[in-house]
Amino acid sequence: MAELESGSPAPGTPGTPTPLFSSLRIDSMGSYDRKSMPRCKCLPLDAPSWATPHTCLTDFPAPDVSLTRKLGAEFVGTFILIFAATAGPIVNQKYNGVESLIGNAACSGLAVMIVILSTGHISGAHLNPSLTIAFAALRHFPWVQVPAYVAAQVSASICASFALKGVFHPFMSGGVTVPSVNTGQAFALEFLITFNLLFVVTAVATDTRAVGELAGIAVGATVMLNILVAGPSSGASMNPVRTLGPAIAAGNYKSLWIYLVAPTLGALAGAAVYTLVKLRADDTTETPRQIRSFRR
Repeated sequence: MAELESGSPAPGTPGTPTPLFSSLRIDSMGSYDRKSMPRCKCLPLDAPSWATPHTCLTDFPAPDVSLTRKLGAEFVGTFILIFAATAGPIVNQKYNGVESLIGNAACSGLAVMIVILSTGHISGAHLNPSLTIAFAALRHFPWVQVPAYVAAQVSASICASFALKGVFHPFMSGGVTVPSVNTGQAFALEFLITFNLLFVVTAVATDTRAVGELAGIAVGATVMLNILVAGPSSGASMNPVRTLGPAIAAGNYKSLWIYLVAPTLGALAGAAVYTLVKLRADDTTETPRQIRSFRR
């Protein structure tokens, strides 16, 4: 056998399997390694021709879970969230305040926590079109999958809302998020609480120094806190499909635009601000932890 050249790696032990993808690290929630994510330009102005494939749609690494499975998990997770978050206020209305504000907050927070812990490794457990759009805008998630994710979230919300209508009719109106304050105040509250939510989500999802194993607890607790603060005033939606599905089922579209626009703007702002303030790799010598991410 010829001698190995100087500096060449030693041969593997006989019988040891060779890794198929040694340079691409996939974390335990199935996210892309941040360094492997392409920094694409959304307008290919320098492309030689319009027939050239757009890098935003073609340069993402192949996921290890099929899109069909991701969408199935996203549908089920969103269904569970909307069912629980809407059922709490409905039960509260039907049984004369038995749930209380704390109970309503717990319904949503616990639902978010258990869904992240149970389906986060499959779909990333977005459960929220505002989160999906914000992550795509900051290149943590491929734009090509955004329409499918949003469609799964919207359809799950509608299905959960009509299921609740069938069970609790005629008390469906209790689950609709409508403001009890003026339009400006409701818009500001929804913007701010969604900012808080996405600031936390971006921290646990994209920063290797965050304690990612506690992502479900951190995000669920943030949802509970936001509802305790803003629930009596704006309903504390933080999520367009939290309002859209119940509004369709109850036929109540009052101030619906607030709950579509304000959470999306707040999500973009919250995710962007954390991205600006988080530590860079050369800012600390601490060994980074493994990422646990919503970036499926």
